[in-house]
Amino acid sequence: MTEPVDSTTPDLAADLALALELADLADAVAIAKFRAVDLDVSTKPDRTFVTEADLAVERAIRERLAEARPADGILGEEFGTSGDTARQWIIDPIDGTSNFMRGVPVWGALISLAIDGVPVVGVASSPAMGRRWWGSRGAGAFTTDAPGQAPRRIAVSAVADLADASLSFQSIAQWRDAGYLDRLLALAERVWRDRAYGDLWSYMLLAEGLIDVTGEFDVKPYDLAALVPIVEEAGGRFTSITGEPGPWHGSALATNGRLHDVVLDALREQA
Repeated sequence: MTEPVDSTTPDLAADLALALELADLADAVAIAKFRAVDLDVSTKPDRTFVTEADLAVERAIRERLAEARPADGILGEEFGTSGDTARQWIIDPIDGTSNFMRGVPVWGALISLAIDGVPVVGVASSPAMGRRWWGSRGAGAFTTDAPGQAPRRIAVSAVADLADASLSFQSIAQWRDAGYLDRLLALAERVWRDRAYGDLWSYMLLAEGLIDVTGEFDVKPYDLAALVPIVEEAGGRFTSITGEPGPWHGSALATNGRLHDVVLDALREQA
């Protein structure tokens, strides 16, 4: 399912091509185990679930990176950090493990390259939905609507008024546990529509211009890094809930850019 790479940034073109190759690998390993009756599931110390598919996907990606980029570092959800370098691949082998376990098709691999802590290449691949999205710094964001179809460029919406916006909040529990539930409810009163699409799906809907705001708490860099270049290259803006750039701050707020400051202000109003 590797798509042609349209990159005007030559030094990232090879990295994007590799990220797409890694996504092919992740898709093949994970889809073979999706809805398997004998899928092995265990609980990590933080009480989140991990399946044999999560472990197998990350192992496969690490093995390929060891061949293709032996000098680069890796941060993965399942096997932690290896290498100490300015170039770091950040991997979530299956974003949406709970969906994967239940047979819900909204899950996928998140693969990013960060340079000096800034994500510059990102791929989100969801084989059960037959979808893939990618972006690299200075080269735009793209998707395919079905395997084998030609890529199309994507862009965020032009919605400029909060009253016309569609909001995805991911999870009520996250906002409640972070002490932000009142602020979320107040924000929901100001938008046109609110839903909880969840996981990588909400960010990709935003990058395609189908929703306008999404945010969440209790997230790690591997949950977010691949999403940053896709959203930003589609014309959006990506920060923490309190406005810090990047995937390193434990929360995320992505918008079409036009609405970002007003949403940040709205989330501060009741602080």
